[in-house]
Amino acid sequence: MKPLDPRLLRYASAARAFLVLGAVLGVLQTVSVVGVAWGATRAVVSVVEGTGAGATGEALVVLAVSVVARSATSWALEAVAARTAATVKSQLRARVLAAVTARGREWVAERGSARLTTLVGPGLDALDEYFSRYLPQLLLTALATPLIVGVMLVSDWLSAVIVLVTLPIIPLFMVLIGWTTRAAQDRQWERLQALAASFLDAVEGLSTLKVFGRERRQVERIGRLTDDHRRHTMAVLRVSFLSGFALELAASLSVALVAVSVGIRLVDGSLALSVGLFVLLLAPEAFLPLRQVGAAFHAASDGVAAAEGVFAVLEEGPATGPTPARATADPVEPGDALVVSGVSVERGGVVSLAATSFVAETGRVTAVTGPSGVGKSTLLAAVRGEAPHGGEVRWRDADRGCVVGDVAWSGQRAGLVSGTVAENVALGDEVDPPAVAAALRAAGAPDVDPALVLGAGGGGLSGGQAQRVALARALYRVERRGARLLLVDEPSSALDAVTEAAVVAGLRRVAARGVAVVVVTHRAAVRDAADDVVVLAPAPAPAPAPTPAMAPEELPA
Repeated sequence: MKPLDPRLLRYASAARAFLVLGAVLGVLQTVSVVGVAWGATRAVVSVVEGTGAGATGEALVVLAVSVVARSATSWALEAVAARTAATVKSQLRARVLAAVTARGREWVAERGSARLTTLVGPGLDALDEYFSRYLPQLLLTALATPLIVGVMLVSDWLSAVIVLVTLPIIPLFMVLIGWTTRAAQDRQWERLQALAASFLDAVEGLSTLKVFGRERRQVERIGRLTDDHRRHTMAVLRVSFLSGFALELAASLSVALVAVSVGIRLVDGSLALSVGLFVLLLAPEAFLPLRQVGAAFHAASDGVAAAEGVFAVLEEGPATGPTPARATADPVEPGDALVVSGVSVERGGVVSLAATSFVAETGRVTAVTGPSGVGKSTLLAAVRGEAPHGGEVRWRDADRGCVVGDVAWSGQRAGLVSGTVAENVALGDEVDPPAVAAALRAAGAPDVDPALVLGAGGGGLSGGQAQRVALARALYRVERRGARLLLVDEPSSALDAVTEAAVVAGLRRVAARGVAVVVVTHRAAVRDAADDVVVLAPAPAPAPAPTPAMAPEELPA
């Protein structure tokens, strides 16, 4: 990312407001810096020349006011930067989440959920350093340095020329060292994302690894990745310390040249003490913003890398397929139905779902069955708008709006998060305790305590309980959002016969309220309890390429 990427201003309006307010505070801080130098100079000169207590007192008052003003503007700039960082992170996260939601699960699967989570989580958190340290110093470099050099030019042109000649040395060091640091930081960011993805994969497949006795190898593998990340982090820090030393050395030598010039001219009497002391106090302040920009660049590089990743996500082309619409709470009229007409899905040139057509009436339960791999879950993804597809998915009543905005669904994976059971059931909505309890009862889980606190991935529940809590989440959406279509994928695969019967009864009660219920299942009990059954057939195998006919002269004798 550039020192100030225009895309940041485009995607985060708070950044634009910060530039305006930061510029005002930067000018005020620069004026206070000049006031501190002038007040200190006048106080020392009045004491040396013996001009009296009155002049010394006035100089000390100016010095005190300037010090307070500088401290106040510095604090205000930091406070505004911290608040802006929090707002910008929220705006960028909201945009990324909206983009991810619009592009669907397949798009997320292609890029890796762990990488996206790292990007919008700890990645964007690193923007705190960018806004609190780097960007304020960048503003001061653009404002304070020219103003201070201008004041020095009016006071003593030779000192100003020395500063102007030596000032470009610092940006030169910043560029040379910055290239190395940036390359190392980009590699480090990739390692962090790979570490997150590896850890997530190991956690998700832990049960399978334990069954085959391979969990220890994953511990060793993640340990190696972590150690590699640690070693390269220290390498990046070594480059950062080297750059800090180089910048301090260049600034110190530049200020020393000014000091030598001022000292020589003070000795031969060609420069007044008041002017010499004034420019000598201002010289370090001219270099300070540039030095701090170089030091803060390394601290902000993580956030810069994450911001570029966010911009890449936001600037990707729009996902194909239908666009989700907001769910409506309009009353369901009798006779409405979900119409699936010739829906087919291809992935990488391979047919994942052959052309399928059926009608799912509201008030009825429709079971979708078929052999494994025939595309039952893919069909639900197409209906939800998460899989690009051919054909059409619509309500029979054309005035009912978009189907995607009317869906509540529960997949094969529970997808539970850390928090209480009630928070998982009401995920994305307000927790209504009576409605949560009713949803758990309808899902066949009246024994699950809504106040039970779950660990990561729903830790604390059995597989069957997690499945029923996920179903309760979908039923809660039907109740709260007025969804007219309930999609359920294998709701009873981990349940016993008694619990399965309770789940089926709950689905029938939901359908009786005017909801179209579509259930993917392998279980005979669920299929037999459904009002309608749709049997999916495997896609026809591609015909073999015809063998070219041989010309008569090519036939064997």
